[in-house]
This record gives sequence, C-alpha cells and structure tokens, in this order.
Amino acid sequence: MLGQLIENEWASLLEEEFKKPYFTELEQFLQAEYETETIYPASEDIFNALKYTSFNKVKVVLLGQDPYHGPNQAHGLSFSVRPEVTVPPSLKNIFKELHQDTGCPIPDHGHLTKWAREGVLLLNTILTVKKGQAHSHKGKGWEMFTDQIIRLLNSRETPLVFILWGKPAQSKLPLIDTDRHFIITSPHPSPFSANKGFFGSSPFSTANRYLEQAGLQKINWCIEDTQ
Repeated sequence: MLGQLIENEWASLLEEEFKKPYFTELEQFLQAEYETETIYPASEDIFNALKYTSFNKVKVVLLGQDPYHGPNQAHGLSFSVRPEVTVPPSLKNIFKELHQDTGCPIPDHGHLTKWAREGVLLLNTILTVKKGQAHSHKGKGWEMFTDQIIRLLNSRETPLVFILWGKPAQSKLPLIDTDRHFIITSPHPSPFSANKGFFGSSPFSTANRYLEQAGLQKINWCIEDTQ
C-alpha cells in the first residue's frame, strides 16, 4: 500500500484519499508498471516531497509537472536531482535566476533537499513516469491526488506562497484562495520558455517578501556545494 510510505501528518490528512476507488486503480496500475517497466522515481521515493516537508512546515509550494525521466535523476522532489547527477537544463536556469535574484552562489549539484527542509514543498502534479517517456503517467490518477494536497494546503489558516511556473502548474490556480495565499507565476524555466519572462521574475526574493508580510520566517534559498 502506497499510503504506508508516509509517516508524518500527511498520512492522516490523506487517509481517506488512499481509500478512494481512483487511488486503488492507480496503485494497481503502478504495481504492474514497476514489475514490467523502468519507472522513476524508485517506489520508496514517490512521496519524498511529503516526507521531507510535513503539512504544518510548508511555507512555499513549488509545483512541477512530472518527474525527470532519465536514469538516476528523479527522487521524489520537483526539479531536484541526486547530488551526483548532472544538473538538468531547467534547474540550471532556476539556479541562474536564483543567483541574479538573491546573490546566492550557483551550487555544484542539483539536490534541493535543503529547500524541502526549509519549508518548500517540491511537489510534482504527477508523481511517477516511465523511463524516457515524459508525461507517460498522465491521466492515471495522480492529478486527482495532488489536487487534494493543494486543497488541504489551501485550507490552512497560515498564508502560503505558491510558485507556479508554466501553464500546467498554473492550471491549479482554481484550487487556491488567492485572497488568502500569495501567488507567483511566470513562464517555465525550461530552455524553451525561460527567456519569455522567467528570467528576471525574481520569484525567490518575492516569496521571501510575502513570507515577511505574513510574519513568517524567510526561506534561506542558498544551497551549499557538496563537500
């Protein structure tokens, strides 16, 4: 049972979701996929975003689409790769904007667990993918599951910052009370769209400004190099 992979407060919040028919079907689909195909991330890493950033610790939601589909890249956090893996193009652009926006040095790796521990929920809208086939698990049920995660976050009293890069992420806007929560939107950081408004959008300093307005501690966006 996938739900048993989560042990923090997300487990009880999502308990009813795990019992719904669509999720049972999703589990059956994934069981067959993991047995017969190469699927990313590893099954034990599917819910890492929720494991690293518990419900009450979330300050910022950084929404991605689906996991990286190359070997050893995806490990359950949107945009992040393991320390030994080459930094993908979109993440390189994120780091360029981070440096321009905040002055943080560009790290020598793409492992974003530091952000997750700071309170950034690095959530993809689809949590699994077939090797070499982007969007291959689209429409299998993950979208309904991650919609519920966003609804739960939206219901929180404490304001959150939602960073929505690109149209798929921005399609979640109807689930968010924009009077209560802060929204940052821009084109996606991929090489195809970064020059159309992502560069220069200052999402990191803007997020911290919103957090300060809400009386919350800022995110330290700087990531240390590997030792």
